[in-house]
Amino acid sequence: MKIISNTKHILFVILLGATGAFFSPLALNYLGLPIATAHAAAPVGLPDFSDLVERVGPAVVNIRTTEKVRPGQGMPGGDDEEMQEFFRRFFGVPIPPRQQPAPRGKTTPDQEEEVPRGVGSGFIISADGFVLTNAHVVEGADDVYVTLTDKREYKAKIIGADKRTDVALVKIEGSNLPRLTIGDLNRVRAGEWVIAIGSPFGLENTVTAGIISAKARDTGDYLPLIQTDVAVNPGNSGGPLINMRGEVIGINSQIYSRSGGYMGISFAVPIDEAIRVSEQLKTSGKVTRGRIGVQIGEVTREVAETLGLQRAQGALVQRVESGSPAEKGGVQPGDIILKFNGTQIEKSSDLPRLVGNTKPGTKTNLTVWRKGATRDLSVTIAEMEVDKPVAKAEKKFKPDQPVNILGLVVNDLTAAQKKELKVENGVVVEVAEGAAARAGIRPGDLILRINNTDVTDSKQFNALVSKLEAKRSVGLLVRRGESSQFVPVKPGNGP
Repeated sequence: MKIISNTKHILFVILLGATGAFFSPLALNYLGLPIATAHAAAPVGLPDFSDLVERVGPAVVNIRTTEKVRPGQGMPGGDDEEMQEFFRRFFGVPIPPRQQPAPRGKTTPDQEEEVPRGVGSGFIISADGFVLTNAHVVEGADDVYVTLTDKREYKAKIIGADKRTDVALVKIEGSNLPRLTIGDLNRVRAGEWVIAIGSPFGLENTVTAGIISAKARDTGDYLPLIQTDVAVNPGNSGGPLINMRGEVIGINSQIYSRSGGYMGISFAVPIDEAIRVSEQLKTSGKVTRGRIGVQIGEVTREVAETLGLQRAQGALVQRVESGSPAEKGGVQPGDIILKFNGTQIEKSSDLPRLVGNTKPGTKTNLTVWRKGATRDLSVTIAEMEVDKPVAKAEKKFKPDQPVNILGLVVNDLTAAQKKELKVENGVVVEVAEGAAARAGIRPGDLILRINNTDVTDSKQFNALVSKLEAKRSVGLLVRRGESSQFVPVKPGNGP
């Protein structure tokens, strides 16, 4: 902190900090400050949200869910599950049962009791009663109740829910209901004002405001989320994120928190994706997505440099599922998918969204980077299904070579091992230390390629390593279990 020695200036700072008052030009002149300073420091007006809230508020609803349990079964979920959900999402705080369990002896084992499960938020998107909310708000509920701002309550029907995007569509029977206007995500800009309306901690129609922190934050989920600093808490789930034009641009879905409460970072599902999902849910009750059967990772700057790419872009293929459209189309581990049907893949998370939004059965073109050149491959999109667990293959081999400049000892694969692991080339790591260990390589890993050259056997691999430039990173295509990815390793750093 800078300390000002002039007594008059010190007095001004203390008074301003203590009172927060605005000084007249005469007072500023007395303190020895230029009169123009008062005009330069004039505060900028903040937006007034009252008219906006009055206009859009009636379309925002409170959602409470219940579950039917037998006497003695206890509250749904349990404390541990409830706390995990509290931290993972802001599903809503359970509310106490409205009635005590019937006295012992007055119920039978077959009787069920309706108990509260949680509370959340939602918003009406059509005058005939379709309501958008989060999938995790209605998950596991036997009954869903929707309450409007005028206290009308409806028992809702769950049309469908999609866990991947955390979007659910429910229906209430009504007409001429207030509804929100759908916004255009292309017009959304970081830094613009937005508001959230919901029921945090069961407090209905709570309004909070803030700005958009990022338009498309990749959180590792199926789709990029809108990041804001709008205060959202348990119970805000499923409520709308609204811009200054009164349009809904997202569904408040997640928060980042170390305590379970608001910490200045919240995320919303983009409304364009939510509408696409809701239309499929309305039509068929489920969401159909395309798949090609690859596991992918990000292309780092170091990997791009070692493979001759001009910049870090695309999706790195780590694993190709056996019998998948990708395998049938000729996609290989280590390929970098640069384009999908002509659309540039800037980051790995772009690919699942493009593939997922493609109708199964569609023939499409992939442009991949392989061994220093691009090539086009044709694949037919399949329908997404539940991923199957893949067993991890672990082998132990006897060392017969010294550690090389990368800190590796590798051995050849037998014909039987190649057949079992479904590879045509490569070597297995027996010892990993020094630079290789620091890069994350472990014994049992397979090395399939060094930069853009396939590895055929240990002799060839060590010959390639011996020609590497010290201190210059090399890209190793490493397979662990069923996944493959390029690992940058800088030789010559010692063990």
